[in-house]
Amino acid sequence: MSTYPESAAQRDRWILSRRSARVTLNPREPYAYFVEEECTADGQPQPIATIFLTNRECPFRCVMCDLWRNTLTESVPIGAIPEQVDFALKQLPPARVIKLYNAGSFFDPGAIPSEDYTAIAARLRHFDRVIVECHPALVGKSCIAFRNQLSPRLEIAMGLETAHQSVLEKLNKRMTLDQFTAAANFLQGNAIDLRVFILVQPPFIQPEEALPWAQHSLDFAFDCGATAATLIPTRSGNGAMETLAADGLFVPPDLHVVEAAAEYGLRLQRGRVFTDLWDVKRGRECPCCFDARIARLRMMNLRQEILSVAPCAACERQS
Repeated sequence: MSTYPESAAQRDRWILSRRSARVTLNPREPYAYFVEEECTADGQPQPIATIFLTNRECPFRCVMCDLWRNTLTESVPIGAIPEQVDFALKQLPPARVIKLYNAGSFFDPGAIPSEDYTAIAARLRHFDRVIVECHPALVGKSCIAFRNQLSPRLEIAMGLETAHQSVLEKLNKRMTLDQFTAAANFLQGNAIDLRVFILVQPPFIQPEEALPWAQHSLDFAFDCGATAATLIPTRSGNGAMETLAADGLFVPPDLHVVEAAAEYGLRLQRGRVFTDLWDVKRGRECPCCFDARIARLRMMNLRQEILSVAPCAACERQS
């Protein structure tokens, strides 16, 4: 029998009780930064500077989230976030696009002080595009306030997770599909681009339903005006997900489901579709062709086209 609670408040406590320790972080340094290639809106791969900001934990306790490990228990002081941006930019090679991800919402005042918007914007003036992330509930006037101080184009990434309304509620996201749509419409009406995160096979969805719901979620994201969608193979490792797996409520997606979802999204040609390949584990996949399949998905991310599949004699996989 499942131990997963019915109410949101009980779920918060249930999720928190299964956590391990956080990483110890310096509030004046980002916890990670690097340059990666991504296919931009003009269809060309370009270097993207990505900075993972150190800040206070997100107030929303999503059951699948493991990003809290690299967060603080208290808000950073004013001036710390600009210092973190300076720290990373001094060590990163040039790029025209920058992502400022913070394991939560950029427009959560407890995470990124609004008093720092001007200083942050000044450090980003040489970029063409700035991408930040935000929960739909926190999309509002603060987005416009930050946009108005930027020279680059602003893009906001929001986690849809799934278009399955009852599953979305169980994820403890504290959001409905109508609220997501309203936030997307707000961004579109204020000349702010939208990027959407979608989970492939989240908990509470059976494996045979995973692909149809990933496809439906892609449709929903593009109906909301998304210019890009990122497919994230749902992973365990945060304590809560292991419990759900033991209760039969979560199974990590097979790679063929991720591949089929990516192919569907690219076939739509309604916007860019990326597959998040961070920490993808082989699991039950064929050891002979796994690396080649990951390389194929990585190249599909860059080229935004469906590539042929090399046959594998070991698992009889055919192109």
